[in-house]
Amino acid sequence: MPLTEERWAGLLAYCRMEEPTEEELLTLETLYDAAVGYLEGAGVTMPQEGTPRRAQYDLAVNFMVLRDFDLRDAEVTGNVQDNPAFRRLITQLKLTEPVSNLDTSGEG
Repeated sequence: MPLTEERWAGLLAYCRMEEPTEEELLTLETLYDAAVGYLEGAGVTMPQEGTPRRAQYDLAVNFMVLRDFDLRDAEVTGNVQDNPAFRRLITQLKLTEPVSNLDTSGEG
């Protein structure tokens, strides 16, 4: 999904990037697409704009983008665990995913 100007501004503010280079912008865009794809694969669809659930979704995406941006050159050793607050946020998004009409049709 293409980033709107407003969404770009929010992502850059979260990442504390005032004047990103073209290379950084391309990397952020790729990481954004990957984060959205991850959530979609986890069963979390993008909520409607302007809802509290959308704010949670955007926060989760921002977290994943910044984490992966910061780790792109890192050498990780030992046991690395996810941030517990991030895990709770993803769980909350999964548990509040709206039920589709297909899920409630009663046909099996």
